[in-house]
Amino acid sequence: MAVPSEQSTSICSHCDKEILSPNIDLHYAHCSRNLERCKLCGDMVPRRHAEEHYLNTHAPVACSLCSEVVEREIFTIHKGENCPQRIVTCEYCEFPLPAYDLFKHQEVCGNRTEFCHNCRRYIRLREINDHETMCHGSSDSIAGPSRDTSESERDQGAPRRQPHDSSRRRLLFTIAITGIAILLGSIFLPRKADHQG
Repeated sequence: MAVPSEQSTSICSHCDKEILSPNIDLHYAHCSRNLERCKLCGDMVPRRHAEEHYLNTHAPVACSLCSEVVEREIFTIHKGENCPQRIVTCEYCEFPLPAYDLFKHQEVCGNRTEFCHNCRRYIRLREINDHETMCHGSSDSIAGPSRDTSESERDQGAPRRQPHDSSRRRLLFTIAITGIAILLGSIFLPRKADHQG
């Protein structure tokens, strides 16, 4: 008996798949007994794995950093891009801090200055990339906002500008002064409380 080269097909009313017409009844009996459509994503999943599918794909997850509850399928995006508590680094000093503090920190940090030995002036860190292009005659970058330039350089894999020694010295000096202040406070404050009692 010759088999026709193009058999007719029918759409399964349960899973909406196109099935060969002679097999549609058998397929439908198996499909409707063993598969169910996920109410959230519309995928057909085995009935016995429906709860596992929900837990692995759609169950809400609490972010350990900000406690916001998000769907599991967007959790990675939340943690990497949207969580206000995720740790990011300042583009000027590379200090790690929570994302919600970044704008305020960079407003202050970008206003710090570094000395340009070429023109003998102090230049704001937020303007230093543009200044170096104009002052030092670098023709490898196009003048524009320093933030745009540094982002495009990072996208191309260019190394970040390293903070100058004076910035590092100021940071170490600040840390040292803070440590000394804490040490002196821990020594003198308990004695003062003892004398009052």
